[in-house]
Amino acid sequence: MSVATTIGIDLAKNSFHVYGINEHGAKVFSRTLTRGKVAEFFANHPQCLVGMEACTSSGYWQRVIEEHGHKVKRMHPRYVAPFRVGDKNDANDARAIGEAALRPSVRGIPIRSREQADIQAIHRVRSGLMRARVAAVNQTRGLLGEYGIVTRQGVCHVRDMLPGLISDTDNKLSGVMRQLLNTMFELINSLELQIAEQDALLKTVVRENEACQRLMKIPGVGYLTATMLCAVAGTASSFKNGREFAAYLGLVPREHSTGGKHRLLGISKRGDPYLRTLLVQGAFAVFFAVSKGHSTLGNGKLAAWFSSLMTRAEPKKVAVALANKIARIAWSLLRNGSDYSFTQ
Repeated sequence: MSVATTIGIDLAKNSFHVYGINEHGAKVFSRTLTRGKVAEFFANHPQCLVGMEACTSSGYWQRVIEEHGHKVKRMHPRYVAPFRVGDKNDANDARAIGEAALRPSVRGIPIRSREQADIQAIHRVRSGLMRARVAAVNQTRGLLGEYGIVTRQGVCHVRDMLPGLISDTDNKLSGVMRQLLNTMFELINSLELQIAEQDALLKTVVRENEACQRLMKIPGVGYLTATMLCAVAGTASSFKNGREFAAYLGLVPREHSTGGKHRLLGISKRGDPYLRTLLVQGAFAVFFAVSKGHSTLGNGKLAAWFSSLMTRAEPKKVAVALANKIARIAWSLLRNGSDYSFTQ
């Protein structure tokens, strides 16, 4: 009986389907496993290539399966779908994952350590708290609008204005509304306190991580971007060069060419949108600083390139181009362990 050299596993909460393929591409087995049997199955199976789609629990299962000597390849679901034959079910999904894992052209997602996962988790929690704070502020402004009270946009304006509105007896607010506004005021303060706690955690990571400290020397990179770059790229060994890393983040043009006619569109926006947003926002900060005459980029080749680009492109394109440059520089620093120099 032939042995499976490649296994595609369709991950789920409690029911997992595994599809084995031998060295000739033929089916060896197709079976369903319960959650408790997955580790035992791979512990008793000869070492092979295991393919899986990237999802919430894929990082955990990758570590569990690799502990038993197997090589794991995680892939984006969009690259697996073209290999599905027939209707969508667990068996066909597992088979498609196994087929995709065999293709060298299907890129795998970089391996993420527990430390990287922890840093990313801090960012995810912080991002959720930020969204909740914006929602609370917008809801408060809407409630005040019902009483004809218009406030300026922004957390600080609403937060600073609420105590006076609650205590003012001449604004005709009802007792119920004052109580609700007090609840929203406490909610906003609580969310800001929790956001500050996440910021403190990230700053602690920066103090303890030498790579983050080197990344923060790059113009437009603060503690948020630096820690997220470390969480996504790590040592950058998973990427061949800086352009590949920038493409992974979606900071390169999307192409739609045919018949020898080349057509480049906007950026592809693939990869992590959160990190891409941080990079573009940092690039905008540099753009505005240079526009006001500050020598943020020094006097090297990067400064000359940026000054030339500012004269022939609109601000948004300039910012995205600089974000691409920052991503490439970050890759180089992480890959080579070097420091950023303003004279380069």
